Amino acid sequence: MKVALFVPCYVDQFYPQVAIATLELLEKLGVDVAYPESQTCCGQPMANSGFEHLTHGCNDNFVKNFSGYDYIVCPSGSCTLHVKDHLHATDEKAAASIRSKVYELVEFLTDILKVEELTSSFQYKVGLHQSCHGQRGLKISQMSELVSAPFSKTEKLLHMVKGLELIKLSRTDECCGFGGTFCVAEEAVSVKMGIDRVADHVAHGATYITGNDMSCLMHLEGILRRQQSPVKVIHIAEILNAAQ
Repeated sequence: MKVALFVPCYVDQFYPQVAIATLELLEKLGVDVAYPESQTCCGQPMANSGFEHLTHGCNDNFVKNFSGYDYIVCPSGSCTLHVKDHLHATDEKAAASIRSKVYELVEFLTDILKVEELTSSFQYKVGLHQSCHGQRGLKISQMSELVSAPFSKTEKLLHMVKGLELIKLSRTDECCGFGGTFCVAEEAVSVKMGIDRVADHVAHGATYITGNDMSCLMHLEGILRRQQSPVKVIHIAEILNAAQ
């Protein structure tokens, strides 16, 4: 199995420990991981702002970097979904192949590797933020508005972590308000949504807030810092890779 690690640009710049944890976790599980060093942004910020026609360079570069692998794994639901739904390039055949091979980290662990046990340990009370792209786009967890059996691939993995106490929230799948460029265009609405999301976790005693998307966690982290809250954010890759 040849697996390429796709690291979102904001993770590379602001949260490199998430990329490192992802790499280490995959290697612990026996995966041979490569990191294409000339990878850049997948083009999602431009597309979200209505300028998808300006992403051709990003798309061609993505295809150049990630062609020839069996799977491409990314610690971000939103970036993964963007590539799955919007990657088109000069070499369209190669782009189509990549669209079918890119996986968000959690879905790769549960759907491809079919992980049933982990050696990780994390002795804290943790709240799970289920990001919109992963939930509604990648179907990583159940949407509360649907009448069907509840599930969460992320929760399944967290339950394998020794010592971790997963708290229950009042609203399990509420948006945090980040939304990429939405938090810039609609700052006041974005902040109020984030404050509400943080309050739910704090009210139920979370020590940490985790999730599949560091972008959402970054938004919540900013609010927590401004509130001088002791609650911290941590990407799920860091928890699954932890040995405390």
